Amino acid sequence: MNLPAHQLTMTVLMTPDMANFSGKVHGGSILKLLDQVAYACASRYAGRYVVTLSVDQVMFRQPIQVGELVTFLASINHTGNSSMEVGIKVVAEDIRAQSVRHVNSCFFTMVAVDDDGKPAAVPALAPVTPDEHRRHAAAEIRREMRREMQRRFAALHTG
Repeated sequence: MNLPAHQLTMTVLMTPDMANFSGKVHGGSILKLLDQVAYACASRYAGRYVVTLSVDQVMFRQPIQVGELVTFLASINHTGNSSMEVGIKVVAEDIRAQSVRHVNSCFFTMVAVDDDGKPAAVPALAPVTPDEHRRHAAAEIRREMRREMQRRFAALHTG
């Protein structure tokens, strides 16, 4: 596959061990896979170990059935000095019905670290396509919103 270094695709078959009590795939199973995909995408892009800093806007749009193929489409949307926003779109495929639907989206902030666990520099992302420019601009807005929330929470704790 010839995906750019800032993109990653992973497909997983949903098995019975992933089911919740209602027989659908458990949200926690999807969250674990999302974290693995974010790690794989960010670590490959940065060329080093990364850790999860935050998870934003996890939106479970539709349930996922056991037996479906689920594809995780990840991309680095924005880079800071050591941080990267990884956007992930999740698509479920009902093999028998031959239907595909968007079931989840979210954003992970991952931080590259050196051998001592300290933040390490990552390559700057240079958006090229119109989609990449749109994702980059939206990531900057989300980054500023996270910073504003941090300021507001800090003000609550110091007052």
